[in-house]
Amino acid sequence: MTPTPTNRHMTAAEWGAILTVATFWGGSYFFVGIAVKELPTLTIVLARYIITAPLFLLICAHQGLRMPWDRQFWPDFLFVGIFNQLVPFCLIAWSQGHIPSAVASILNAVGPLAIALLAHIFTHDEKLNQRRFIGVVLGFTGVVTIIGSAALNSFGVDVLAQLACITATLSYAVSILVARASGRRGAKPLELVTGQIAIAGFLLLPVELIVDQPWTLPMPSNAAILALLGLALLSSALGHMLYFRTLAAVGATNVSLVAYLMPVSAVLLGVVVLGERLELRQIAGMVIIAIGLAVMDGRPLAFLRRITTPA
Repeated sequence: MTPTPTNRHMTAAEWGAILTVATFWGGSYFFVGIAVKELPTLTIVLARYIITAPLFLLICAHQGLRMPWDRQFWPDFLFVGIFNQLVPFCLIAWSQGHIPSAVASILNAVGPLAIALLAHIFTHDEKLNQRRFIGVVLGFTGVVTIIGSAALNSFGVDVLAQLACITATLSYAVSILVARASGRRGAKPLELVTGQIAIAGFLLLPVELIVDQPWTLPMPSNAAILALLGLALLSSALGHMLYFRTLAAVGATNVSLVAYLMPVSAVLLGVVVLGERLELRQIAGMVIIAIGLAVMDGRPLAFLRRITTPA
């Protein structure tokens, strides 16, 4: 079997698939931005798991996959379920009740930078070179720019919400490093996603029943219900399935572009559809983060060199 190229020129259809995944995943901030106006955080998160977990189990069964019951995988499933699902998604959903969805998505765009930094610290084979180090420094400079110097004077709920987004990003990064270890032990990506979503929903259910008491909540509007369905069916289920298919077709290096494009769709939906406003420092921070990601990735710089170098 010929391995998938890790970095090659993509067809228009493959670019379309990557843009679609980025739109679906960026749309999660848009959907949460609608739902959080009417529903508490834990209810939004649990609704996502209740809808997606059975879907992923059915998809696994349809593809002939069986969840690995070997005990070596379940600590990983538990860890990734908590730190790739429960912790970050609860933090992001809560933060969107206090800051625009566009800002939340921009802060979470530093995920690849956080992964690179943690991988440098905790692994032996993924050390930062000079270019990637510069990208990481630029990216986190962008984060500081977004939060702004006002945080030093008044530590309000908006600053706390932004720090919650950053904590969510670090949580994602830690869990991805553990997920990579599970992959090396033989767990397939779809099995890993299904396991972590099922465990996250199982852990969250009793907490949500105690804290939110959903039977006491007013009936949400049609817009909120549609937002929950969009979050579960488009952003989670369809987004992940298309991501795995694209990953198999174009390789990990090319599909990593999704992480860079996702904030673009989230910002556009937040500003154009939800009517959110970005301050100048937030726009400046977004630009600095984008430059940092481009420097760390290397491909945009290589492309610029190709088109500017005389033949």
